[in-house]
Amino acid sequence: MTVRRALITGITGQDGSYLAEFLLDKGYEVHGIIRRSSTFNTTRIDHLYVDPHTPDARMFLHYGDLLDATRMMTLLTRIRPDEVYHLAAQPHVRVSFDEPEYTAETTGLGSLRLLEAIRQLDLPCRFYQASSSEMFGSTPPPQNEDAPMHPRSPYGVSKVFAYWATRNYREAYGMYTVNGILFNHESPRRGPTFVTRKISRAVARIQAGLDEHLYLGNLDAVRDWGYAPEYVEGMWRMLQCDKPDDYVLATGRGHTVREFLELAFDHARLDWTQHVLFDERYLRPAEVDSIIGDATKARTALDWQPRVQLPELVRIMVDADVELLSGNSERPWIDRPSLTGWRGVPDPDRRPI
Repeated sequence: MTVRRALITGITGQDGSYLAEFLLDKGYEVHGIIRRSSTFNTTRIDHLYVDPHTPDARMFLHYGDLLDATRMMTLLTRIRPDEVYHLAAQPHVRVSFDEPEYTAETTGLGSLRLLEAIRQLDLPCRFYQASSSEMFGSTPPPQNEDAPMHPRSPYGVSKVFAYWATRNYREAYGMYTVNGILFNHESPRRGPTFVTRKISRAVARIQAGLDEHLYLGNLDAVRDWGYAPEYVEGMWRMLQCDKPDDYVLATGRGHTVREFLELAFDHARLDWTQHVLFDERYLRPAEVDSIIGDATKARTALDWQPRVQLPELVRIMVDADVELLSGNSERPWIDRPSLTGWRGVPDPDRRPI
């Protein structure tokens, strides 16, 4: 039986780790690109690791960087994936205002480098581009695949570039390229600088008496929050269609940051108004007031349906951070430092296949 091979950029991130789990469960051989560093940043996928020298190893990691087109060509030539899931980026919207050039290089041009490498090598693979609801910016909700784009950050601008590059390679060269326009999706693996995880971690620490205050910016911003594991299944479904197309994934329900706060603190039996303070440093120079997605197309064409709504999502995240802080958690899906590090892996480029 032929085993399908997938390449994931951004495999160490929230979505990349869930997608790796999902594809391994589907029987895929999974390859991931990681950036070389003197410290390990693999905690989200450590539980998936099997020494590549063992016969049953099906996940392999390779050093690479989206700024290095030659390396991308080398890896694509070596791996020859059936499916490429391009998730890597500089993903933090507020940080993109401080580092606009780097954001554009990685988030925008990084996608172009991958697309051009696939074209130059004439690889018959399917390509998924992680597009974002931030592309819509100030466009009134609800936003679907046909809504105009008006990004309000360097991150959003870069994602618009990557979106149109993906469509252009599909239309100009007949490549199987897909844009997944995912609205906000969260989990216990969300990075601690993102507002939802910042809130759930703060609730756990305040409940434990370790902190007293949480500092936030705009509490009136409206977002469409879903559960990340459900969204990575949607990514996979997009690449299983006969023809490539672009899809919005969203719950269709908008909630303010204030609502998220209330649910999180209430779950811990705390009064958020006694602990949350305003800090203007967390305000964006140009704010996105409201983004709410219309995923009708995905529901119809992909049979994709979000099941976890905000109250349950908040409970999942707060409970996970409380458990994490207690030191009793052994669940692999919770973000926690690895006790064993990289477990003596030699060079992640070794592929015993």
